[in-house]
Amino acid sequence: MTQSSDSEPEKTKAKAGAMIVPVTPFEQNCTVLWCEATRKAVVIDPGGDVPNIREAIAKAGVTVEKIWLTHGHIDHVGGAAELRDALKVPIEGPHVADKFLLDNVVASGARFGITGVRDFAPDRWLEEGDRVEIGELAFDIFHCPGHSPGSVVFFNKEMRFAHVGDVLFNGSVGRTDLPGGSHETLIRSITQKLLPLGDDVGFICGHGAGSSFGQERMTNPFLTGEF
Repeated sequence: MTQSSDSEPEKTKAKAGAMIVPVTPFEQNCTVLWCEATRKAVVIDPGGDVPNIREAIAKAGVTVEKIWLTHGHIDHVGGAAELRDALKVPIEGPHVADKFLLDNVVASGARFGITGVRDFAPDRWLEEGDRVEIGELAFDIFHCPGHSPGSVVFFNKEMRFAHVGDVLFNGSVGRTDLPGGSHETLIRSITQKLLPLGDDVGFICGHGAGSSFGQERMTNPFLTGEF
């Protein structure tokens, strides 16, 4: 996937490229996202299968400078510590409310038969209103609890693009039956923080195909009141 936008008379807008790497039996969408101008990249949610992620990085021909985490569930963070050590780059995110999850990655992995993971802390916790950057790309941070207490969404206003983790899916929303989850809180995060950003905003999510906020506002049964 390549996200780009038309040129302005005096300034060329930044362009991004992305490659999705499904990882672990959970088929989680680990995402390699990069700035086309600089070829600097970030890996979002390296849940595991680190050799596959590194192979994708090499195939893309980019230089990874950061790891971003949308939240602390094992399928999104299982490979984070290993990848940080291998690439010697900082981890940014999620919100500190997910600290209890990152403190228990090993125990969480054991419940699913996942070994070789480590408990860890990010180099930077992210808060509502923070900004993160990679190359010429800047993303605003929205704290969107509900699926997990510390879930965050990365939003680039210029490209009308977001990475939403497991907050919102194509035709569904994140599960809320895990520790710290709340369906009411999740729906409030989506309707009060994400949908107001605009129907034209396209997104990558943590599992399955992406969509747009407009498509989900109109057809997602969890947002239309059918569920």
